Amino acid sequence: MIKRKITVKIDSTLKYLQLWNGIFNLTDKEIQILAAFIDIQGITNEDNLCSVRNKKEVSRIVGIKDYNTLNNYIKKFKDKGTILKKDSNYKLNPFLNPETNVVEINIKQ
Repeated sequence: MIKRKITVKIDSTLKYLQLWNGIFNLTDKEIQILAAFIDIQGITNEDNLCSVRNKKEVSRIVGIKDYNTLNNYIKKFKDKGTILKKDSNYKLNPFLNPETNVVEINIKQ
C-alpha cells in the first residue's frame, strides 16, 4: 500500500470551505456567505450563527441590501448540511470548523 501525504495551505475561512465543498456542493456565492457567517461569529461570539446581528453584518459584508434575504441561503445551508438547527439556534456543522488544526483523510483502494 502506498501512503501519500498532501499538505494544503489554508489561510482563510473561504479557502477552508472551498477545500470541503466537494462534500456539500455549495455555490461560490453560498461559500462566500457561509465564510462571512463563520468569520462574523468569531467576532460577535453569538451562540446562534444566524442571529439577526450576524445576518446584518454578513449582508453588509457581501453586499446584500436586505439582511432577510439571507434566510434563503440559511435554508440552503441547512438543507445541504453545512449548518444544523437545534431549537431556534443554528450552529456550524462541526466538520466545517475552521479552527481544526489537522484533518486526515484516508483513501482505501
